[in-house]
Amino acid sequence: MENLGDILKRLDATRASSGPVNTPVENSEQDSEGSTYELPAVACDSCRGRGWFTPDVPAGHPEFGAILTCDCQRNRLSEERSARLFRYSNLGQLARFTFDTLNPDGLSDDPDDQLVFSEAYKHAVEYAENPEGWLVLLGPNGAGKTHLAAAVANRCIERDQVVFFVHVPDLLDHLRGAYAPGSDVSYSELLEQVLSAPLLVLDGLGSHSSTPWAEEKLQQIINHRYNAESPTVITTANELEELDPYIRSRLRTKGLSRVVEVATHQPSQVHRLGRIDPEMLKRMTFDTFHVRGNNPTAGQRASIEAALQAAKNFARDPDGWLTLFGETGVGKTHLAVAIAERRIRQGKPVFFAFVPELLDYLRYTFTPDSRVTYDRIFDEIKNTSLLILDDLGQEHSSPWAYEKLYQIVVHRHNSRLPTVITSMMDFTEERGPIGSRVQDPSVGSLIRLDAPDFRIKERSARGRRGKAASR
Repeated sequence: MENLGDILKRLDATRASSGPVNTPVENSEQDSEGSTYELPAVACDSCRGRGWFTPDVPAGHPEFGAILTCDCQRNRLSEERSARLFRYSNLGQLARFTFDTLNPDGLSDDPDDQLVFSEAYKHAVEYAENPEGWLVLLGPNGAGKTHLAAAVANRCIERDQVVFFVHVPDLLDHLRGAYAPGSDVSYSELLEQVLSAPLLVLDGLGSHSSTPWAEEKLQQIINHRYNAESPTVITTANELEELDPYIRSRLRTKGLSRVVEVATHQPSQVHRLGRIDPEMLKRMTFDTFHVRGNNPTAGQRASIEAALQAAKNFARDPDGWLTLFGETGVGKTHLAVAIAERRIRQGKPVFFAFVPELLDYLRYTFTPDSRVTYDRIFDEIKNTSLLILDDLGQEHSSPWAYEKLYQIVVHRHNSRLPTVITSMMDFTEERGPIGSRVQDPSVGSLIRLDAPDFRIKERSARGRRGKAASR
C-alpha cells in the first residue's frame, strides 16, 4: 500500500517516456543532433504521439511559436490520474458500485422502505457533489449502505478527488498486522493514511470484534477526523445506541454529521408499527373524501366540510394538534390517513398508530424474544415529527395502558409536537388529564364530525344493486 503523501506528489506527474517500439519508417523524426528516434505506434493526428505540438499559425498570432499540450496528452494524464486515485482508494471490486448501477428506490418491494431508501440516495448524491462534514448511513445488513458509500467514493474519484475506502474489521486487522517485522507497510504509515485521507469511507463500523485495543484505535481515528472536520462517510448496521458512547457522541454532532437511515432496523412486526398499509394510502385521500356522506342534513354536512378543511390546512402546515371525534363511520380515520398521505408524498415522515395495536406492541417489547427495547420504541413514538393516534379510547382500559398514553400525550403537549388524534370519545365532556390537554385551544383544534355512518350507506347501496340485478 502506497503512502498518501507519495500518491499526492505523483498525481500530476506525466507518464514516463515510452521505450523504442517497432513503428513504420515514416513515423520517425530526428532530434537536433541528427539522431533518429521513433514515435509511439499509435500517433495522434495533432502531435504524432509526442504529447505536445506547435500550432501552425501565422507570425504575430498569440500562439505563434508556442508549445502546447495536446488533448491526447491531457486525456492520457487524466486517465492515469484516475487509475492512481482508484488504486489508492482501495475500492477494488466495488468499482461497479456507482449511482448509475443503483436503483434509487432500493431493493425492497415495500413502498415505505422505498421512500426511506430514496431519501438516503438523495443525501448520498448531494454529499458526493460536495463532500463536506460527515455522512453516517444506518441500516441492517443488505440494505444498500455499502453500495451508497462506494457510489460516493467512485463519484468523487471521477472528479479527481482522493478517497480511501476501508472495511473497519479489515482496517483493524491491517493495523495489528503492521506490527509484524515482515509487514509491507508500517503501522504509522497505515494509520497516517487513514487519519489524513481527504475523504475517508469507514464501512461496517460496529461489525468488528470489540476489544479495548480496537475501541481505542477507532476512537483515535474518529477523534482526529472530528477535530479536523475531515470529510468522512461511515456505514453501520448497528443502532447508534449500541456503539461506543464516545464514538456515538461524535456521530451525532450537529453541524458536522448528517445521520441518514437507509432502511429500518426493526423486525417485520415492528416494521409495520407506525406505517400505513399502502392500500389505505391509495384509497383514503382528500380527493376520495366526499362531504355529501350518507345523506347528511345541512348542519351535518357543514361539520364534515369543516373537518375536511381543517385536515387540509393541517396537512399543509402541521402545527400543534388536530383532534377529530365523532361516531363510527363518519370519516375520522379517512381524514387522518389523507393527512399522512399528503405528508408522505412530500417526503415527510409520519408515525401512524392504531392505539390498541400500539399498546399491544409496547407490552410485547417486555417479552424475552423482543429485538427492540421498550425505551427505544417508546422514545420514537413520543418524539416523532408527526404522530397520528387513531381510535384513541378504544384500547383495553387498564392503569398501565392509561399511564403509557398519558406519558405520550403529556410529552407531545408540552413540546407542542404535531399530533393528530381520532376518537369516538366526546372530548367536550372529557375531564381527565388526557382530555384536558386535547381541549387546550392554545395547542390545537378540536372538531366534531356529526354525520350518519357512511359505511351503512355503502352496504345499503350494494344491497340495492343486488336486488336490481335479480329482477
